[in-house]
Amino acid sequence: MRKLTWTAAALAFAGVLATQTFASAEGAGPSAATCPSVNGNWAAPGPFAVTSGSNGTGHTIFRPTDLGGLGCEKHPVILWSNGAAAVVAAYTELLTHLASHGFIVAAGEGRSSSGQPMLDGLDYLARQNADPNSVFAGKVDVEHVGATGHSLGGGAAVGAGADPRVDTVAPLLGGPFNKPAQLHGPALFTAGQRDGLVWPSVVRSQYDQAAQVPAIYAELRGAGHFEASRDGGRLRGPLTAWFRFHLLADEHARGEFFGPGCGYCTSREWSAFTRNPKAEAIPGP
Repeated sequence: MRKLTWTAAALAFAGVLATQTFASAEGAGPSAATCPSVNGNWAAPGPFAVTSGSNGTGHTIFRPTDLGGLGCEKHPVILWSNGAAAVVAAYTELLTHLASHGFIVAAGEGRSSSGQPMLDGLDYLARQNADPNSVFAGKVDVEHVGATGHSLGGGAAVGAGADPRVDTVAPLLGGPFNKPAQLHGPALFTAGQRDGLVWPSVVRSQYDQAAQVPAIYAELRGAGHFEASRDGGRLRGPLTAWFRFHLLADEHARGEFFGPGCGYCTSREWSAFTRNPKAEAIPGP
């Protein structure tokens, strides 16, 4: 399992060693050179046709129809958790979109503030990957795993991110139900400027608690709480870019978040876009 280690020695070198460790870890994963990028069109559909269906044990799986196709030998995993009053169908377009960009998405069919149901989805895919009779055999990249969800499910994603198998999290307007201080990989905390259910200050507090990892706070201008429903709204593109970079080493996405001239840093889409020192230390393209 890929791990990001942020040691005191790294900090003593003003983040240089930490940056090198991060870059090395990202480079060790699948490459966008073999799993096709979309050259910055993050909000547009990806190149993969998508198949979806319930696995019968509590998860709906969204996946590229042709697993291993288009040169993408294995597919990273994204774990999903629903909002408090929602079901998977409320996010079908968003989850299909992520699968079209080369990911296998395990979407929990229930609702929980715990990350455990999300991890159950990962366990299922790991078993399928090891089963020679499964369509997933050898096609699941269980070494590169992300977690996301909306509202209650965003809080659950932070809980899942405490598991060492989960490399990065990107909660969408997520509630404060778990401990960001237990994360061990990069985190993108998104908020809605006009969210009256999960206030921006609540999301900002979670970002502040994740000082041990590279973290970003991104507040979507004018957005309410249901911006992420169905197709992901204006968060669809940033979410896709985040996972393309962290799980697929897609260098087209690096400059959206990192470096002095990062694309999202100055975009008018955000009413606030803040990076902590560890995220600031990650080099741009």
